[in-house]
Amino acid sequence: MRHYPKSFVILTVLGVLCAIPGLFSLAGFGALIHPVLDDPMAGLAFIVSAVALLGSGAFPLVIEKLKENEGA
Repeated sequence: MRHYPKSFVILTVLGVLCAIPGLFSLAGFGALIHPVLDDPMAGLAFIVSAVALLGSGAFPLVIEKLKENEGA
């Protein structure tokens, strides 16, 4: 079983959770969640935040992989 760093898992989950309302907003269904999400720019802000969270989560994963390769 592969061991994933906790920070990778947490940031990835947060990124996915952030992308969901962003995609709803960009698709035009944001008002179903909250009136502020009726604006497509709010959806874009959520998508940008999701990409940033996913990118931040990739760093611990890469560092863990480099540490594994160093020990081999």
